Amino acid sequence: MYIEEVSRELYEYMPAQTKRRDFDEFWKATLEKGRAVPLRPEVIPYEYPSDFVKVYQIAYNGFDETRINGWLIVPEFIKREKYPCIIHYHGFNGSRGRPADFMHWITMGAAVISVDCREQLGDTGNAAVYSSGTTQSVVCKGVLDKEEYYFRSVYIDCLKAIDFACTLDCVDQTRIIIEGGSQGGALGMAVCSLDQRPYAMMVDVPSNSNIEKRVEGAYGSFSAVTDYLKRFSDRVDRVFETLSYFDTMNMAERIQCPVLASVALKDNVCPAKLYFASYNRIQSKKDIKIYPFNGHEGGGALHTEEKLRFLKSLISG
Repeated sequence: MYIEEVSRELYEYMPAQTKRRDFDEFWKATLEKGRAVPLRPEVIPYEYPSDFVKVYQIAYNGFDETRINGWLIVPEFIKREKYPCIIHYHGFNGSRGRPADFMHWITMGAAVISVDCREQLGDTGNAAVYSSGTTQSVVCKGVLDKEEYYFRSVYIDCLKAIDFACTLDCVDQTRIIIEGGSQGGALGMAVCSLDQRPYAMMVDVPSNSNIEKRVEGAYGSFSAVTDYLKRFSDRVDRVFETLSYFDTMNMAERIQCPVLASVALKDNVCPAKLYFASYNRIQSKKDIKIYPFNGHEGGGALHTEEKLRFLKSLISG
């Protein structure tokens, strides 16, 4: 078949990992630091023009005491005591979105939590302090120090959305499903590698994989790092060392939950081949849908239906 023919080499792509010797220790310490910050969850009713759902504005403390803002949407029309819960992470320079963006999940009987990434286009600021990098793009903030790098905070902010979900009486803690695309797909990969609570994961055209190649090719958001290194070419090794701790190809083998992923072969933002550096290392049950003529928009509505079928298989019965 055509797709099998054009994608054969992708399943063989296995570049050497770039993880440093203290990789595991770094993430162990990072998780401990994140857990030490009290969550302080907040749930505020939001007036939504439908009698079939309940919508709430939510907030909680992230990696530091940055307040992470989001939505909680509950399918009130089903009248269950507990609901499966989808946690959504958005794409680069996006936001938690609007409640209407998630109604296809609600029709499946799942609650939804959608959260901002700090200092992007949502309502969430950033309490972190950076001593290096550039303010032109968050992808460059703290890029000379793994302890300060922007995605260290964001990965833990997103993981703590699971902590938030587990405070809710309406959430079935055994059916937490992670979902996101592009940057959101990268965040899903990272969270599921660092935390074993997710029941499953759905990630589309994911970012943050094979990051050195992303920088070399000036692909998508990591072109900001490319531009940074044009000016500071003497810092390449230091920058690449920092980025190695956040590259999902160095994390993917930790994932234990089932995975449904997707890529598009005309994607010049998050090239499909670079994601396979992570996908090929996932040891859990997995499937990937390949869209040969699509770009970074991915499989669109057709793939949404694939995800709905996957979700139905997870929560039925």
